[in-house]
Amino acid sequence: MAPSYKQRYYTPVEVEQHSSSKDLWVSFLGKVYNLTPLVEKNAGDILLKPILNAGGKDISHWFNTNGTNKSDFDPQIRTHIDSRTGCEVPYTPQGRFIHIPPPYPSGTWASDFGTPWWKDESYCIGHLSAKTRKIRIINTLTSQEHTLEVCSEETLEEILNRFYKYNKHAASYTWKYNGTNLTMTKTLEQNGVKDEDEEFYELNFNEEDWLPAIHIYFNDDLTEA
Repeated sequence: MAPSYKQRYYTPVEVEQHSSSKDLWVSFLGKVYNLTPLVEKNAGDILLKPILNAGGKDISHWFNTNGTNKSDFDPQIRTHIDSRTGCEVPYTPQGRFIHIPPPYPSGTWASDFGTPWWKDESYCIGHLSAKTRKIRIINTLTSQEHTLEVCSEETLEEILNRFYKYNKHAASYTWKYNGTNLTMTKTLEQNGVKDEDEEFYELNFNEEDWLPAIHIYFNDDLTEA
């Protein structure tokens, strides 16, 4: 069994896999949110429809990105001027959703819900990778080869955790690139494994034919399965 750890970064593909009402994730402004509890809490509410339709997708376009940064993360819903009232109101072309007030005064609108879901960090489970890349991992003991899509921000330890689904003894191997031991607390780039995707694209090379290969060498000490 792989040791438990908290995943810090997710690929867009991982987010896409959670698109149902029973298991719904979205990403926005560089973060990933598990909105399944929000959906369960508001089951049957018509205002859930835009969120359900957005399951597994990036919804950064719902938000005003001006002034948003990592040190002062305060997502704000985009707004526009209502042509009928001249007032600034939330801009929701996808449809009004949970915690967005009605465009006009309404006696049925309850504003005592507390923190709107897009500002509630309890839903946040990690960060969306700014850049993913693919690598090959070659087991020199068994000659098995696996291609992994990983996050460029991840350390080799985090990539090892991704690899556990292919090899439950992954920690019992020494990881090397071009014959040099990799430092597991550093990223691929920090270990000298360059990301050359853009160069391959410009040269019209098929990146799948040029993926960097990480070789893993079995050690004597078996980690507990």
